[in-house]
Amino acid sequence: MIYTPTLVAIIEVLIVTVPVLLTVAFVTVAERKTMASMQRRLGPNIVGYWGLLQAFADALKLLLKEYVSPTQANIVLFFLGPIITLIFSLLGYAVIPYGPGLAIWDFNLGILYTLAVSSLSTYGILLAGWSANSKYAFLGSLRSTAQLISYELILSSAILLVVLLTGSLNLTVNIEFQRAVWFIVPLLPIFIIFFIGSVAETNRAPFDLAEAESELVSGFMTEHAAVIFVFFFLAEYASIVLICILTTILFLGGYLFNNIPFLFSIRDLLEDLFFLPGQLSFMLDFTNYPTIEGMLYGLSLGFKSSIMIFTFIWVRASFPRIRFDQLMTYCWTILLPIVIAFIMLVPCILYSFEIIPINIALL
Repeated sequence: MIYTPTLVAIIEVLIVTVPVLLTVAFVTVAERKTMASMQRRLGPNIVGYWGLLQAFADALKLLLKEYVSPTQANIVLFFLGPIITLIFSLLGYAVIPYGPGLAIWDFNLGILYTLAVSSLSTYGILLAGWSANSKYAFLGSLRSTAQLISYELILSSAILLVVLLTGSLNLTVNIEFQRAVWFIVPLLPIFIIFFIGSVAETNRAPFDLAEAESELVSGFMTEHAAVIFVFFFLAEYASIVLICILTTILFLGGYLFNNIPFLFSIRDLLEDLFFLPGQLSFMLDFTNYPTIEGMLYGLSLGFKSSIMIFTFIWVRASFPRIRFDQLMTYCWTILLPIVIAFIMLVPCILYSFEIIPINIALL
């Protein structure tokens, strides 16, 4: 018999995981429709209303395809690589706060956990590319590993500057610190650097050198097909959604809906509805109605994350792919010195104005 705490934990995981997978499915459709609009095409418009069910049709096709594995491949690692990548792409959602206290795991080291989980997904790509016994897949996995390790340093350094302002590695604390002003205002250059690193970290154009079609066919997933290709596909877009949510949390106030006019309009409308006299007077006070408050928090986080996802798609449709040596040079000779300069500048400013967070000041 399953104990109640275990059953509750399973339900919590399903409540988070299932919407994430559905979001990934619709993000693929949104990307194809947005890029089609930018390129003056129609995009998916047959399966379902406005082509909204195209992702499910593609998934069904891939799931029903016969799988043929390479004869010289290491079969165990060949299948294990995509599974590792997908699992670690989904584990990052465990510490995401969708509202005050609305997280599977409100971990005090949530930022460190997120960085660790995103780094471990590199092993899945490396194993999949090496075990396929293909030159294209192996070169793609090597490129991806070098790229992810390099730009992980940029991301962690940019996150360090946010931590310097809050003094905490807890994601909820970082959000609550932005009630006065979002961190994108004082840290705009860091936000831009973090966004560039996020595009590279998720292997997205113009930094998709790991799966460059013109050079490596499909990169590290060249030999993968059918079901295990779906794992890589889901992992890629789950990572995109996760990094957009993380960007929203660190720089755009997360679930806070201050400075978003239309959300305040919705709140005022709901307040008017709940404070109507007579027939609706039996309803609860708006301030004590956590369902509506939570809905607004979730709507705020979703709205900001959607803007970031649209920006990812916009970048893919706008910029040409660069060479691999240019990618690495850009990281080590341009972005890294700028980030290091800010790491030295920001603490000096905090110390000069005596606004160092208390958690850091006590060290």
